[in-house]
Amino acid sequence: MATQENKNAAAEPASQAGSKSASQPPSAEGFVYLPLIAGWAIPGAGHFLLRKWVRGSLLAASILGMFVLGLRMQGSVHADAHNLLDLLGLIGDLGTGILYFVSRFLGLGAAQVQVTTADWGTRFIVVAGLLNVIAAVDAHNLRTGRKS
Repeated sequence: MATQENKNAAAEPASQAGSKSASQPPSAEGFVYLPLIAGWAIPGAGHFLLRKWVRGSLLAASILGMFVLGLRMQGSVHADAHNLLDLLGLIGDLGTGILYFVSRFLGLGAAQVQVTTADWGTRFIVVAGLLNVIAAVDAHNLRTGRKS
C-alpha cells in the first residue's frame, strides 16, 4: 500500500509540471516582431516563419489573387492622397507590402479609370491590403502566444 501512495505522490508533481509548461506562452526569445514585419512585407510569410504552411499558403494565394484580379479589372493603385478617402485607400494599398511597391515601380494600376469594373478593381486592391495587415497581426499573435 505504501508503494501505491509513493507512486501517486510521484505522479502528481510530474503531471503538475507538465500542465504548467503546457499552459505557459511560447518563449519570447528572438525577435517577436519578425512574423509581423515579414507578414506585412510578403503576404503569408509571417505564417511560413511559424511553420503554418497551409494557413500561410491560403493567405498568400488569397491576397495575391485579390491584388492581381484588382489590377486585371484595371483598378488603380493609390499614389497620393488628396482627401480623406484617398488617404484611406492609400493606407489600404500600402497594406499589401511589397506588392504595392512593385506595382508602383512597374507603373501598374496607374491608368485613369475608364471602365466600370475599374472601381471594383480598386476596391479589390484595397481589401487585399487590409487582409494582409490582418494576416500579419494574426502571425504576430501566434508568435507571442496570444492565439494558438
